[in-house]
Amino acid sequence: MIHARLLIAVLFVIPIAVQAQLRLPALFGDNMVFQRNTQAPIWGWAYPGAEVSILASWNNEEVKVKASSMGRWSATLRTPDAGGPHTVTVKSFSELTLNNVMIGEVWICSGQSNMEWSMTASADGREDIASANVPGVRLFHVPKAGADYPQTMGEGTWKVTTPESVAGFSAVGYYFGRRLHEELDVPIGLINVSWGGTPAEVWIPESRVTKNSRLVEANAKQRSDPRWPSQPGVVYNAMINPLVPVAIAGAIWYQGEGNTAAPLVYKDLMQELIEGWREAFRKDFPFYYVQIAPFTYGDLEVGTLIREQQTKLLDVPKTGMVVISDHVDNVKDIHPRYKKPVGERLANLALSDTYGKTDLIAKSPVYKRMAVEKNRIRIWFDNVPTGLVSRGKELTEFQIAGEDKKFVPARARIDGNTVVVSSKLVKNPVAVRFGWPNHSIPNLFSAEGLPVSCFRTDQWDVLP
Repeated sequence: MIHARLLIAVLFVIPIAVQAQLRLPALFGDNMVFQRNTQAPIWGWAYPGAEVSILASWNNEEVKVKASSMGRWSATLRTPDAGGPHTVTVKSFSELTLNNVMIGEVWICSGQSNMEWSMTASADGREDIASANVPGVRLFHVPKAGADYPQTMGEGTWKVTTPESVAGFSAVGYYFGRRLHEELDVPIGLINVSWGGTPAEVWIPESRVTKNSRLVEANAKQRSDPRWPSQPGVVYNAMINPLVPVAIAGAIWYQGEGNTAAPLVYKDLMQELIEGWREAFRKDFPFYYVQIAPFTYGDLEVGTLIREQQTKLLDVPKTGMVVISDHVDNVKDIHPRYKKPVGERLANLALSDTYGKTDLIAKSPVYKRMAVEKNRIRIWFDNVPTGLVSRGKELTEFQIAGEDKKFVPARARIDGNTVVVSSKLVKNPVAVRFGWPNHSIPNLFSAEGLPVSCFRTDQWDVLP
């Protein structure tokens, strides 16, 4: 981490004269994917004041711009519908050609270790590596780095999906992209920009965190460890900023475990991330994320509180959440071993909400409202198109409480699209909690097989 930041700091101050030759950011290279049907930004560096021409083979329309006094130039290319391969030629005093370029859908895959988790490391990924010859899916992996100031060049190389290139790539990202490719029949570009152990603050432009005293206070609770950056903005500067403002379809995100030190601000923190990225990429793109999995965090229900905050994040437009509690086989391992169902649930969400596939049910039921009915409480949910089911004889992980705020295990039964909760120990119930322990794996599902998200009906204080 320290060496990477020192190197980037040195590169940042290289004299302009040395940089003056025609150059492109690492993101623009052979095998890349441009977002289809848009005005796609492309940029780079040349001699100050020099004319730069860009010619794309898909339409043979030459675009000419001039480099600024600092040697920076930028342009946009009108992209067609999906297809390829194409070339893009950039000329000034020298010439660069991008070969084997495709036009399709470009997605950012970001977060911490569960997004970083490779095909080789995942239990299901190892079985699929040998058959992963998918030329229509292109992979770009951003190496880990941090910086105190925004960087521009970036690092990484586009690769065609082969058993060799996919082995170390994000398993969640690959399974997401592969399903999109199969369903949409268009090229898919995946930009894996993830770092295990990182809190959300490091992925957000610094000013968006430091302007909010609650977020600053929460960030102060993060662990100090040279292996994992915790300062606001440092990873955004080095790993996200070099990508902007490339045209993308959207982003998928798997993170949250790194913010259990201050879980109650997570929704606000992630809203800053989403809005900051959308501003930087100049697009109100969809942002789909994974609700963190059950895990034994300790006595305080910090993991459940993050999951609750992630559910609240659905209030932000064009967001979506997948629940994966049914794919955890060890609640003492913070890394669920099976990544294929995670990536495919994210893909189903994108196919439904972004690409308009009407034959998919992609959203887990989430708590909507409650009503007290004498000595029991009835619960309603959103996203229950055809009913609820139990995977087992009795519903599990329900608790109920009266005015004394003492929760006891409850009996719950499905009644149509609702659940009725009661206990002989609570004569006058006022609140219900479901899936509340950190490690809870409930057995309530939609009829389509998607697990119901944890919830509580009360707003009582839960942290000391």
